Amino acid sequence: MTANDTLNKETREMSPRVKALRRFSRVFFGRPLVVFGSIVVLVFIITAIFAPWLAPYDPYEQDLDNILLQPCKSHLLGTDVLGRDTLSRLIYGSQTAILVGVVALSISATIGMVLGIVAGYYGGLTYAIIMRIIDALMSFPYVLLALTIAALLGSGIGNIMLALGISMMPPYARVMCGQALSIRETDYILAERSMGSHNRRIIFRHILPNCFPPMIVIMTMMIGWTILAEAGLSFLGIGIKPPTAAWGSMVYDGYTFLLTRPILSFVPGMAIMIVVFAFNMVGDGVRDAIDPRLRGVL
Repeated sequence: MTANDTLNKETREMSPRVKALRRFSRVFFGRPLVVFGSIVVLVFIITAIFAPWLAPYDPYEQDLDNILLQPCKSHLLGTDVLGRDTLSRLIYGSQTAILVGVVALSISATIGMVLGIVAGYYGGLTYAIIMRIIDALMSFPYVLLALTIAALLGSGIGNIMLALGISMMPPYARVMCGQALSIRETDYILAERSMGSHNRRIIFRHILPNCFPPMIVIMTMMIGWTILAEAGLSFLGIGIKPPTAAWGSMVYDGYTFLLTRPILSFVPGMAIMIVVFAFNMVGDGVRDAIDPRLRGVL
């Protein structure tokens, strides 16, 4: 076999993967709202990573001589009731939002996927027990369930991440269970069983990889809701403990000054809205790019 034949063979073998990547990029970046959402998410991540260098002041340093300042050159977004720079606290709040979002998402996705694939693959009594527990959790709104768990565990960033992780877990379990139920009856799974393959090999080598694409879509879209739920819990006083900078607690601290200093609540509220919208748009773009049958119009 010549060198050209080898190169042509490698090109043919790689072409389906290259075509899939090109199709994904074309569909994903072919919608202006998805591109806008991707830019916002990228800026959000960069801001969280480089917050110590981007923040002009220490977000926890109090200056009681300059409380409730209007926006000016030295404080672009003014100061709060304790004289802390609002812009610095907004930048550091992105760290709290992305930390809670990623960790809570990891907890909910891991638990939900494990429970869903076990229930879907084994069926029978295992399916009945697990899915009835999931149904019971789904009977509560996510925020109400997270509020209840957080009230039992207490405030603090660790307890909030755990509360959000448990409350956001049912969708992953339901989708993973449905995927496992359909895939376990396919011919190649039956062939694996007839060859004597162990259940663990079938689950991790065949079922899980085929179930994972829908999970990516759900994870991308749910991270925005996780950030929103954390902000809601912080606004209610059950979330992040002060003086840690969190967008929800910033909205709560500023709502008493809505008539005189509306920027204290308006700016973190806008940050929450824009970031959640951006993650939803990115999730919609990932959904459309992964599954051509679900291509939307955005």
